[in-house]
Amino acid sequence: MKHLTVKTYAYGAALLYAMIIGLSFMFAKMTVEIAHPLDVLAHRFTLSLIVVSIPILLGLVKIRLSARDIWRILPLGLLSPVLFFAFQTFGLVTSNSSEAGIIQALVPVFTLILASLFLKERTTAAQKLFMLLSVSGVVFIFAMKGGLLSSSSVNIKGSLLLLLSVLSFAGYGVLARPLTRKYKPLELTWVTLMTGCIAFNAAALIRHAYSGTLEAYVQPLGNGTYILALAYLAIASTMLTTLLSSFALTHLEASQMSVFSNLSTLVSIAGGAWILHEPVSGYHIIGALLIIAGVLGTNIKK
Repeated sequence: MKHLTVKTYAYGAALLYAMIIGLSFMFAKMTVEIAHPLDVLAHRFTLSLIVVSIPILLGLVKIRLSARDIWRILPLGLLSPVLFFAFQTFGLVTSNSSEAGIIQALVPVFTLILASLFLKERTTAAQKLFMLLSVSGVVFIFAMKGGLLSSSSVNIKGSLLLLLSVLSFAGYGVLARPLTRKYKPLELTWVTLMTGCIAFNAAALIRHAYSGTLEAYVQPLGNGTYILALAYLAIASTMLTTLLSSFALTHLEASQMSVFSNLSTLVSIAGGAWILHEPVSGYHIIGALLIIAGVLGTNIKK
């Protein structure tokens, strides 16, 4: 019974994680329209690290990590947040949140592939066919919007960056699975957030120093809309989701956890259409259904 209760909490954490991530594309799109993507990431992870460090500094929770432990967790932080959020944020500059949510649905496919390569998990012929079905959904969307045939490389570049972000996050899920057995969710969260904070602040400050625009680093912080969107991204979509995913991966397999990311696709499309008034066509819905059906099929083992 206790095991069942823990599993229930793990599924609940995965569900809440998917809902938060689904809306994050919309808020990320809002921030990159006001500030440079590197500044957004620097501000986002600085605020996240400050918030997660408060209970640690107050002595409410304790972090016991050696230099060797931090070194072991560091590759996890490089995959997500550094590579994942960098690719995602720059990809959102030339893509809308609905498309980002649909491409995000490929996470379970890449997770299953990487898990089979590095964790030696076997996949059946049916699972491979469902992978192709999921990929066909993405191809269908690009073909209908003219992305595959367009002479302009702007949209294609954004889509490729979003795909790279998906691949990075799939690697994160596979690598996090064994680490969650040794470290607490808060310990993993603290190290990965610190990695993102250092990397993105260094990149942002170097860019501003090179161009002589250091004052532009703090300028967006005076915008109320930016602050509200940043708060959601930093506290909910960065700190909280890292804690939720770390907890869920402690009790669920990487492939099981990755299925829940598909729900973020539906939340992303609905949020982008309702709040940002982004166009959603019939082919978006058809493509999303193909992706979701394919991803669910890849995770059915029997």
